Amino acid sequence: MTDTARLPGALEHHWSWQIRGACRTVDTNLFFHPTNERGAAAKQREQVAKSVCARCPVLAECREYALEVREPYGVWGGLTEDERRALIAGRHSRRPVAA
Repeated sequence: MTDTARLPGALEHHWSWQIRGACRTVDTNLFFHPTNERGAAAKQREQVAKSVCARCPVLAECREYALEVREPYGVWGGLTEDERRALIAGRHSRRPVAA
């Protein structure tokens, strides 16, 4: 589940980037895997979703949102669930340890 405590709030300027997303004209099922989808079918769907993201004018905003709230499902900002988890884990492992 999305960690709603990390959401930026109700102010419209935090969300207005979504209106410009390339995904708004595409079936949302493309970005979220159906139950039991695995292997080549999953990779193919993810690649098509990523191709939509690649031409999106708000890719950076979408990606940062998904990383910030730790969006657990779907392709967001051109990254899959596993790719986001790896980036988040990398961010945490690079933080300096307090003495």
